[in-house]
Amino acid sequence: MTLPALILAGGLGTRLRAVVPDQQKVLAQVGARPFITYVLDQLADAGVHTAVLCTGHLGGQLEESLGDEYRSIGLRYSREQSPLGTAGAIRLALPFVGPAGAFVLNGDSHCRVDLAALSASHVNHGATATIALARMEDTSRFGRVELAAGDAIVNFAEKAATNGPGWVNAGIYLLSRDVVESIPENTPASLERDVFPKLIGQGLFGYRSTGQLWDIGVPEEYERAQSEFQPR
Repeated sequence: MTLPALILAGGLGTRLRAVVPDQQKVLAQVGARPFITYVLDQLADAGVHTAVLCTGHLGGQLEESLGDEYRSIGLRYSREQSPLGTAGAIRLALPFVGPAGAFVLNGDSHCRVDLAALSASHVNHGATATIALARMEDTSRFGRVELAAGDAIVNFAEKAATNGPGWVNAGIYLLSRDVVESIPENTPASLERDVFPKLIGQGLFGYRSTGQLWDIGVPEEYERAQSEFQPR
């Protein structure tokens, strides 16, 4: 697959420090392996050849642990000098984004998504951005993504305003290069709060996956992953 992948791995991990102190959270051990390697396995299995680790806090740990290659993937690093948020980190990595855009994945979450099918859906819709979605029985921890016919995204409901079953952001995206270029340079910004809401009605679509979403960013989910996480 010719599209590169950007992996967001620069968060401070404040919620996880009680159980994973002094370590970048994407390197937290799950099944005796750094969690980030499951994300990289997903990319390698999909045929992605280049992955860019968007780092910041404790970014040196990632470079020391992973080096410049993982399986068939060449690894590159884009390190922010001060916190830029999810969108700002992606903008900083623009030199690595291809003409057709890039996959973007959260380094501390995993959802078994068919990336080739997500890419095909993105192309078929003529999308500017496509968000992989996971079905949850209770959306209150994540907030809900609301869809129109044809899977165009029409609203993001806040966490406090939602409960019960629905579709949530699975932390995997395909962004066109135009979207990445539109993010202000060297300015802290959030994909979820500052970028995606502005794309509603402008080519923003959801891709409904069947995989289970795992997010190790909070202690209770990290502990549950130790015994229940099944990446394949």
